[in-house]
Amino acid sequence: MQLSKYDIVYFLGIGGIGMSALARWFNKKGLAVAGYDRTPTPLTKELEKEGIAIHFEDNVALIPDTVALDKALIVYTPAIPKDHKEFNHLKSMGFELKKRSEVLGMISQQHKTVAVAGTHGKTTTSSLITHILKVAGVNMVAFLGGVTTNYASNLVMEGEVSDETIVVAEADEFDRSFLRLFPNIAVITSVDPDHLDIYGNHQEVIKSFTDFANQIEKGGLLIKQESIRSIDNEIEGIRVKTYGMSRGQFFASQITTEGGFFQFNLSGLDSEIEDIKLGVPGFHNMENAIAAAIVANELGVSNTKIKEALESFKGVKRRFEFIINTPALVYIDDYAHHPTEIEAFLKSLKSMYKGKKVTAVFQPHLYTRTRDFAEGFSKSLSLADEVLLMDLYPARELPIPGVSSDMLFDDITSNVKVRCTRADVVSRLEDMDIEVLATIGAGDIDTCVQPIKQMLNSKYLQLK
Repeated sequence: MQLSKYDIVYFLGIGGIGMSALARWFNKKGLAVAGYDRTPTPLTKELEKEGIAIHFEDNVALIPDTVALDKALIVYTPAIPKDHKEFNHLKSMGFELKKRSEVLGMISQQHKTVAVAGTHGKTTTSSLITHILKVAGVNMVAFLGGVTTNYASNLVMEGEVSDETIVVAEADEFDRSFLRLFPNIAVITSVDPDHLDIYGNHQEVIKSFTDFANQIEKGGLLIKQESIRSIDNEIEGIRVKTYGMSRGQFFASQITTEGGFFQFNLSGLDSEIEDIKLGVPGFHNMENAIAAAIVANELGVSNTKIKEALESFKGVKRRFEFIINTPALVYIDDYAHHPTEIEAFLKSLKSMYKGKKVTAVFQPHLYTRTRDFAEGFSKSLSLADEVLLMDLYPARELPIPGVSSDMLFDDITSNVKVRCTRADVVSRLEDMDIEVLATIGAGDIDTCVQPIKQMLNSKYLQLK
């Protein structure tokens, strides 16, 4: 893509996690950047501080005058509704409109690319890869699906962009976006059923991941979680390496844990990396770290730097993020929005805090996902001792008759379960005795985090 062709890049849905990383990229490249989003968020406020003009009303008159035909690249998210006024106006005027995935694909084609795919685990894994490369001083740019705690950004760069720059990209399976990428190295963390509103069934999900694997450059490398067997016979001309917590070609050994944080040896490399003290908790993050280490090793990073980076990695916002962490009270916020993710998260939490009561607040995300995985949601949430179930967050979807949070509620078997709304969740929690609290979900439950923190701080900590 010839960036010199454009004077301005205009984003429809600029506050999205993937969209905002691209916006930051173009802004750092010196192009004018502006955009629309539905509501202000902490992320849009950060973009505005970086000099990007954003408005929050779908109004054609608010499109900057500098957005001129043949001089503006329009980037849009698939979440933009079909009746969006600005989208339809720009389309009717003959502007060049590109999906976020198309633009990311165009950027990555100019560089050696590492793409991380999976129905869960891809954000943390790609962030771990990014951190290792950054610590090792490797020239790279990373487009991430979350805000890394180490760098407080979803765009991370090391060195000036050149032909030698390595691109690290989170490869999103939603809307088959990852099929825009043709990586040199790819990671597949999981192929569980998800986005069935797009795919229809699990077999189509697997087929799409298989298609993604077949887009790896010939002679390139696929790194996959060892339990993924469904694509083994469908890929040719590339190398394959497998990993797992205790199985696969690369695995953890001599595992010990203290307070949920793991220490382990990484086996499978030419020489074992001993006594890694992983900087983030959770069983699943040990697997993510192993995958990231394989990528780094393939790119020539030394074992010493890999170990240093894994130990100094501080995680990703809303991925096992500690909001309060004291002996008296623990509060963790997590983005989990699929039954498999919730199960992994709550199992780790129960293991870390044996004997303590775990209270989970969950906001279902999407009508279709809630409908398709209702039984799984109820079962995974039941791992918590207490569950507060919020109203469903619809995101891009219109209501489906009969689908709501209520269809999960009856089958939750926790000792205590409460239906609540975003408006009353803080007061409900205030009436409960909290030991370990988790807020879980991908909707707007993150807007409850600070009010909950303030309530907990006032109730439990300032009084002690």
